[in-house]
Amino acid sequence: MAALLAVIKKIWCIKRYLVLIATPLLLLPVLFALPPKEGKCLYVVLLMATFWCTEALPLAVTALLPIVLFPFLGILPSNKVCPQYFVDTNFLFLSGLIMAAVIEEWNLHRRIALKVLLLVGVQPARLILGMMLTTAFLSMWLSNTASTAMMLPIASAILKSLFGDNEKAPAHEHEVHSSEMINLPTDVDKDVVEKMETMLESPADAKKEKSYQNRIWKGFLISIPYAASIGGTATLTGTAPNLILLGQLKSYFPGCDVVNFGSWFLFAFPLMLIFLFFGWLWISILYGAIRIRCSKKEKSQLRSGAEARAKAVIEEDYRKLGPTKFAEQAVLVFFCLFAILLFTRDPKFIPGWASLFKPGFTSDAVTGISIVIVLFFFPSQKPSIKWWFDLKAPNTECFPLLSWKKVHDSVPWNIILLLGGGFAMAKGCEESGLSTWIGSRLQPLDNLPAPAAVLLVTILIASFTEFASNTATIIVFLPVLAELALRLKVNPLYLMIPGTVGCSYAFMLPVSTPPNSIAFATGHLMVKDMARTGLVMNLMGVLILSLAMNTWAISIFQLSTIPDWVQLPPVNSTVETATIHNITSNPFNS
Repeated sequence: MAALLAVIKKIWCIKRYLVLIATPLLLLPVLFALPPKEGKCLYVVLLMATFWCTEALPLAVTALLPIVLFPFLGILPSNKVCPQYFVDTNFLFLSGLIMAAVIEEWNLHRRIALKVLLLVGVQPARLILGMMLTTAFLSMWLSNTASTAMMLPIASAILKSLFGDNEKAPAHEHEVHSSEMINLPTDVDKDVVEKMETMLESPADAKKEKSYQNRIWKGFLISIPYAASIGGTATLTGTAPNLILLGQLKSYFPGCDVVNFGSWFLFAFPLMLIFLFFGWLWISILYGAIRIRCSKKEKSQLRSGAEARAKAVIEEDYRKLGPTKFAEQAVLVFFCLFAILLFTRDPKFIPGWASLFKPGFTSDAVTGISIVIVLFFFPSQKPSIKWWFDLKAPNTECFPLLSWKKVHDSVPWNIILLLGGGFAMAKGCEESGLSTWIGSRLQPLDNLPAPAAVLLVTILIASFTEFASNTATIIVFLPVLAELALRLKVNPLYLMIPGTVGCSYAFMLPVSTPPNSIAFATGHLMVKDMARTGLVMNLMGVLILSLAMNTWAISIFQLSTIPDWVQLPPVNSTVETATIHNITSNPFNS
C-alpha cells in the first residue's frame, strides 16, 4: 500500500509533463476525423483548451501556440496570426490597466473606499453593502484581483474593531498577507473581548454571540470577491472576457458596431446594480447581518459600542490619508475624462464626438490611449508661476503623475497575450472553416426557443467556469455561440453577450477565480461556505441575466432583428429569412 501511494505521489508530481505529452497524442484522431483544414484547427483549439483548463503551461504561454501551430499546420500564415495579438481591443484594455495603475499609485482607490464606508454606516448589513458597492465600483476600473486584495485588509480591520481578534481556529492553514493590512493594537482586541464577556450573562449567550460573530465575519469576507466578480462585468475594460467578446465580434462580424464602451455600460451597469442588491440580501440574511427577529435591547447593550469602535477605525484610517493631494485631484479629473470620452464617443442614441472625424478612424482604443499618454507628462505637483520669476527658488525636478516603471511593474502583460491568443484562435476558426463546420453540427438545435437557449448557455458557461479560467472559457465558447445563434436565426449578440457575462459568475469554489482564492486564503472560510452561498448566487445571476437579455438589452443592442452584418447559413440552398425569430414580439414562444 505504501509503495502504491509513493507511485501515485510521483505521478502527481509529474502530472504537468504527462498532460503536455499525452494530450497532443490523444488528440491525433481529430486530425483524421474532419476535413483537413477544419481538423487541424480543431486539433489546435482542443489542445489549447486542455492546456488552459489544466494549466499545464502558463495561460499566456498557451496563448502563444497559434503563432507556431497555425503556420506549421497550414491553417494561417504568420503575417495573419501575429497581428491578432495587438489589435485595437488590446490597446483599449491596456489603457484601462494603465489608468488603474495611476489610481493605485496615488492611493485614490483607498480614499474612495473609506469614504463610501463612512457614508453607508457601521451596522453589519450596511457595512457589507458598503463593502460590496465599493468593491464593485473599483472592479469596474481595476482588476478584480486588485480590488479584492485592497478591500480585504480594510474589512479585517473593521471586523477586529467590532468583535476583537477572532479566536476561532482558521478553517484551513492558508493565510493572506498584504502590505495594506491595518494592524490594530492587541490591547484594543483584548479590551473588546473583555467588554463583551462582561455583558454576556451566561455561557449560552456567549456561545450564541460567538456564532453570530463568526457568521458576520464570513459574510464580510465572502461578499468582497463576489462583488468584484459582479462589478467587473459593468464596463468593457472591467474584465478580460468582455474585451474578448468585442475582439471576436470584429473578427466574425466586421460590420458589427453596436457594442462599444457606452452601449455596454448602459446594459451591464443596471444588471450589476440589480445583482448586487439581491446578492447583498442573500449574503446578509444567510450570515445573520439582517435578522427577521432582532432584539434592540440586546443590540444596544452589546453591539452599539462595537459599531462606534468600527466607525472610529474607518475615520482614523481616512484621517491618516491626509488632505487630498494635487496629484489625487488630477488623477480623479483624468479618470472622469477617461470615462466621459468613452461614453460619448458613439452612444448611438445621439451623435457622439467621433462623428466629427472620418467614419471608422476613431475607436475606444484611441480614446483610452490619448488620455493615458497625458499621464506620463502631467505634473504630480501643482505648478507655480512664481517659480519662473524667482531666480533663487530651488531647481527641483517635477515628476509626472505616472512613470513607465510603475506601468511595467503593475500591468499584467500576460493578460494581453491571453487576449491575443483568443483573437488568433477566432481568426483561425474563421479562416479554416471550423466555425461553419461547428454550425452544421448544431442542426438538431434549430427548433430550440431562443430564451431557452439563453438560459442553457448561461448555465453551461457559469458551470464550466467554476473549474476553468473565465478568459479561457469564453475564448473556447464564443465561436460555438456565434454559430448556434445563426442556426437559431437570432441576433448573435443574443447568445454571445449572456455567455460572456455568465463566465464571470463563478462563485462556488475557491479555485474558480483569483478573488475567491484570496478570500479563502484568509482562513475563515471553508469550501462548503462558498459552495452553499455561491450556488444561490449562480442561480440568481443566471435568472437576472436572462431577464436583462429579454428586456432592456433588446433595445440597446437591437436584438429584435437580424442586422445587416449577419449572414445566415443557407438551408436547402436558400436562406430562409421568413423563419427569423422576433424575440421582441413574443420572447418566450419561438
